[in-house]
Amino acid sequence: MRYLAILPLLIMSGCASVALDSSHNDCWDTVVCQQGPVIEPSAAEQLVGLPYPNQKTVVAVYSFPDETGQRKPSETLSSFSTAVTQGAVHILIEALRDAGKGNWFAVVERSGLDNLSKERQLVRNTFESYSGKEASTILKPMLYAGMIMEGAIVGYDTNLRTGGSGARYLGIGMKNQYREDKVTVVLRAVLVQTGEVLLNVTATKTILSTAKGGDLFKFYEMGTTLVEAETGSTDNEPVSYAVRAAIEAAVYGLVMQGLEKEVWDFDYTQLREKNNEKDTD
Repeated sequence: MRYLAILPLLIMSGCASVALDSSHNDCWDTVVCQQGPVIEPSAAEQLVGLPYPNQKTVVAVYSFPDETGQRKPSETLSSFSTAVTQGAVHILIEALRDAGKGNWFAVVERSGLDNLSKERQLVRNTFESYSGKEASTILKPMLYAGMIMEGAIVGYDTNLRTGGSGARYLGIGMKNQYREDKVTVVLRAVLVQTGEVLLNVTATKTILSTAKGGDLFKFYEMGTTLVEAETGSTDNEPVSYAVRAAIEAAVYGLVMQGLEKEVWDFDYTQLREKNNEKDTD
């Protein structure tokens, strides 16, 4: 007599950007390999490939905090570690400098302004003490920003959607599972002269946790032989990568929104001609 049993496969953990793909080589049945949600591609290439403006816009970034209030999930103990990175300001500065291969924004130092001021004061004191000359000969005036880039990570939502598919035949089973999370950032450009918020964008990044595996369980009564095997894997992705992708998408959206409102120093005549050609086609 043969007995069949269903065993648990895998417990999903972490975050992954790889969705279920029905064309994967491990797929042996259309039920097992049912297509799951698919995330959007990163905006990094679009950000780098932006057309060049007439001149750079000097911008300042003071902070880009985590306002989600989320902590890392834990099944046993309460965690004091945050769910998202606390260094998003550095990612934002890099994304601004990457826009149009560095031709869109000149980012001035503001998050470490105290250290910069102390170092300039040290140079000034040393130069005047030992050479008797004013430090203005080697220290140029600091750049001031025409715009301030502000915003925050405002959302990190987990388990927005879960699901999967599987099949079993004669004790042999395979299964795919997924979980969908989302991170949301807000970015705005504030005009220093008037304090007006010129541009404001919201960007979200989908994170997919995926797991796949299979198991074998058979029991033969006559020979008292038990055969049991289990295998599986998960695709995990750091949440910081999702934050980075969302910030890059926000910077790209900010530039495009500014082009629509003609905020930047840009050749809009050429842009209108290209748009007219597209409309004609």
